[in-house]
Amino acid sequence: MPTAESADGIDGPRPRRLTYAAALAGLEGLALVVGGVWLAVLGFTGDPDDRGQAITGGVTVIVLALLPLIAARGLLLRKSWSRGPAVITQIMALPVAYNLLQADSLAIPVGIVLAVVAVASLVLLVNSATTQALGIKGPGRS
Repeated sequence: MPTAESADGIDGPRPRRLTYAAALAGLEGLALVVGGVWLAVLGFTGDPDDRGQAITGGVTVIVLALLPLIAARGLLLRKSWSRGPAVITQIMALPVAYNLLQADSLAIPVGIVLAVVAVASLVLLVNSATTQALGIKGPGRS
């Protein structure tokens, strides 16, 4: 494990929980990139009702992928600001997972995986070891 001092002045090894949270956020970001590229390619090559809307949807999903990817990088570098975007990503993933679980198709297993990843990531992100490793102090503590 890395023991170098981070840019925020926090030294010591990076906790595994923090590394796992960063990996899960990174995987979510990569999944969004793949999904966005898939939507955009289908917009170009397929026969959508509205080609512009399909391409715009794909580009939007690719841009949304930046949030978990940037958060994952920040978590790996032990930047305290990175926990906020990572938590927001997980909170946004829960309603998506719920909607996937309501489908009557192949989307149900995807919804299960997304829900498990989102909940696991939230547990890892609010863990005290993660909070300490990022240098986040509780309310009223200076």
